[in-house]
Amino acid sequence: MDLAYLVSRYQNSVRRASSAACVASRASHRALAAAYARRIQEWQRLHGTADLAIAA
Repeated sequence: MDLAYLVSRYQNSVRRASSAACVASRASHRALAAAYARRIQEWQRLHGTADLAIAA
């Protein structure tokens, strides 16, 4: 996957978690954000790029 796509999805998940109407939605979007953060970190590791300070 493209790094820009992963970062975009991560940011979208964080944004949706912050504006979610209920606890379950917040938790779901936070879990998605964490999963995207792990994928970003793995992409960075494989490509030897600098850390973007994405929190898992």
